[in-house]
Amino acid sequence: MSLFDMFMAMLHQSGLLALRDLLPAWLALDLRQLIFVVVTPVFIGVTVWEYRRIRHDPALFNVPEAIRNFMLGMGYQVTELLFAGVLMFPVYAFVYHHRLFDLELNVWTGLLVFVGTDFVYYWMHRTNHRVRWFWASHVVHHSSERMNFSTAMRQSALNIFNGQWLFYVPMIWLGFNPVWIGVAYALSLVYQFFIHTTLVTRLPAVIEFFFNTPSHHRVHHGRNPGYIDTNYGGILIIFDRLFGTFADEREKERIHYGVTQPPPAQDLITLWTHEYQAMFRDMTKRGAVWQRLQHLWRPPEWQRPMARENVCGEGSKDRVTD
Repeated sequence: MSLFDMFMAMLHQSGLLALRDLLPAWLALDLRQLIFVVVTPVFIGVTVWEYRRIRHDPALFNVPEAIRNFMLGMGYQVTELLFAGVLMFPVYAFVYHHRLFDLELNVWTGLLVFVGTDFVYYWMHRTNHRVRWFWASHVVHHSSERMNFSTAMRQSALNIFNGQWLFYVPMIWLGFNPVWIGVAYALSLVYQFFIHTTLVTRLPAVIEFFFNTPSHHRVHHGRNPGYIDTNYGGILIIFDRLFGTFADEREKERIHYGVTQPPPAQDLITLWTHEYQAMFRDMTKRGAVWQRLQHLWRPPEWQRPMARENVCGEGSKDRVTD
């Protein structure tokens, strides 16, 4: 046996080649993240272009923060790619195996995937704001006090662990292939990147009526009275109009971005975990177990009656009782 044959035998027996053969199929299931990774250089280029337009105003663009935002986005992409195959795909595969209908991909089912994914995204996004367990991750995206393209990359590496991907299970059960949903979701994320800007004012009225636009999304990121918890749409804004969560941008009023109580620090670990820490800290306060557990599913601003006068968790929204 030649030295080359010995080397190849060792390589085959290591199991590495078998792992290589499995890897493309595993990654293909998460096309949403792969698409996002592929277009990231475009995002960087567009952000540089935007920086050259607004670099004169520190209130609009801060280079260290922009770099931090892309690092937050990188953390999000890495954890999604590493853990989706362990947490999300087995559930999706099981549900799809027991689907109600066998659907073929064509123009009509493709349209249903697009609208259905955006419909589910609306409710998932709305839940991210109104259920504290989900807000604890989503707050990362809203904690910047600037609105620019880099803000779109400001994501939590813990998203994959909070279970928000379960919102798409009903679509999969009906017969929509998870890969189709992943592609539609990825395209929604790509679209949403381009609405994180102050450079675009108003688009034609018909576009503003049906689609999420920079104007609508600036409102979504604002903490002005009447702006918080509005405009949840992904690509479409019609679901906000249908379900009463739409708010129009007041053109003569300056938008204040960010959350009502900023994070205690700006390092990545603090940004990813500060609201989880605050939530669990609230749960440790005296009271019945049932009362403590309610911090998980109540709105971010909710506090138990005995804790209403206490200082609440950092990074949350206004702490008022319902």
